[in-house]
Amino acid sequence: MRLCGRGAVLVLIGAIWPAPCLGQEATSETAAPGGQTGRAAISKVVTHHGVTIDGQRIRYTAETGTITLTDEDGTERANVFFIAYLKEDTIDFAARPLTFSFNGGPGSSSVWLHLGTLGPRMVVMGDVDALLPPPWTVAENPDSILDVTDLVFIDPVTTGFSRAAPGEDDKQFHGFEEDVEAVGEFIRLWVTKHERWASPKFLIGESYGTTRAAGLSGYLQDRHGMFLNGVMLVSSILNFQTARFTRGNDLPFALFLPTYTATAWYHKKLAPDLQQDLNAALEAAERFAVGEYAAALMQGDALAGEARQRIVQQVARFTGLSERFVEQTNLRISQPRFCKELLRDAGATAGRLDSRFRGMDFDNAGESTDFDPSMAAIDGPYSTAINHYVRADLEFETDLPYEVLTGRVRPWNYDNVQNEYLNVAETLRLAMTQNPHLKVFVANGYYDLATPYFATKYTFNHMNLDPSLRSHVSMGYYEAGHMMYIHAPSRRQLKTDLAAFIRGASGAR
Repeated sequence: MRLCGRGAVLVLIGAIWPAPCLGQEATSETAAPGGQTGRAAISKVVTHHGVTIDGQRIRYTAETGTITLTDEDGTERANVFFIAYLKEDTIDFAARPLTFSFNGGPGSSSVWLHLGTLGPRMVVMGDVDALLPPPWTVAENPDSILDVTDLVFIDPVTTGFSRAAPGEDDKQFHGFEEDVEAVGEFIRLWVTKHERWASPKFLIGESYGTTRAAGLSGYLQDRHGMFLNGVMLVSSILNFQTARFTRGNDLPFALFLPTYTATAWYHKKLAPDLQQDLNAALEAAERFAVGEYAAALMQGDALAGEARQRIVQQVARFTGLSERFVEQTNLRISQPRFCKELLRDAGATAGRLDSRFRGMDFDNAGESTDFDPSMAAIDGPYSTAINHYVRADLEFETDLPYEVLTGRVRPWNYDNVQNEYLNVAETLRLAMTQNPHLKVFVANGYYDLATPYFATKYTFNHMNLDPSLRSHVSMGYYEAGHMMYIHAPSRRQLKTDLAAFIRGASGAR
């Protein structure tokens, strides 16, 4: 793999490539034989750029490359790809926040948060009902958070350009505990090599990346004594019981219902009184979900007669579905069934990641959709953008495919939670308890049917946080889906919320 950009210099134990281009550097550090120096290799291309955020022109350095994870004897295990943005002219690094970012999957690269909202460049793709055609471009991101924090985007092993070392089995990185350890080791190495232990440190993850972030909050603290200032969770899932439609688990049916209401509201499928105001409709749906509906689900087959019929009517009212369909599902509407049924009469389906999007299936008779139209809408723009941007702008060259969202990590190993649901909310609670300065911000999309906002509310309401720490958790809500930042007003509000959180949790001005 060629790691340097066009005209860059890469030094690797006595080998020197051609001279650097104007405004670009490339450097490398390599461990001595046997790992006796205790220094893992870092190879990176360095370029210099600018971006205007809130009217301020910010000059920054971009580092694009890999850090090699090794055993203590120097045996190489994996090369982890990263892209870092560092504000230039920083005088006091101890006062400059540092944020590590990743997405989820498992199997996702960091491209979504990177080119969707956080980084200094963003995908130009449009939004629902106004999507732009290929090929897509990137442009300066005026809503980047680079004005308040340096940024490091991490691609876990087998995603992006990250790969296991030759001769190493990549499956050793494909599991909850294995992934947390590998990403945690990357963070430790990056912070050490860049002399940033004294900086305020943050994590931000999206989707399964929130699971990873919660796991890391405890792992970094326990293993390396690295105490964080803040954790930012975008479209959070910490307790997997809240999102698994398995037989015998009634919890998701109640927790998804308010997002069904939001989706039906968006597509104008609710009764006139509910259709008037989204927030009022959601408040009513939430009350029903945790009240009558939850109690009805608890009764199971004992619920009968008029009591059952009242619940059927209310579920139909809050979902925009017919009473007949609700009865046929035994009051239990899974996400795939809802996305297929809501717009069936119009020959359309609703999106999972973002239920504002509409798709078309082979026919209208099935129980679930052929594909997720919201994923189809964003896959092409982000894949095109990262593959062009990383080479043309960041001048990093490799012939490896950039694994945007890969199935190569499956099956994912959950051996740590045999015969139970993964729940890292307790890990986060313990980290917050041991580090009472740790703050948490959670971003929720109303139209997210992958990690619904009400399931997140439920999870945090059941963490058993000490009352003195509950104010350390704050939440934002946005009228978009899982990747709420593809909706321009939501992206701007998300930037405002994240920047305020980072300033508050780090003491930055």
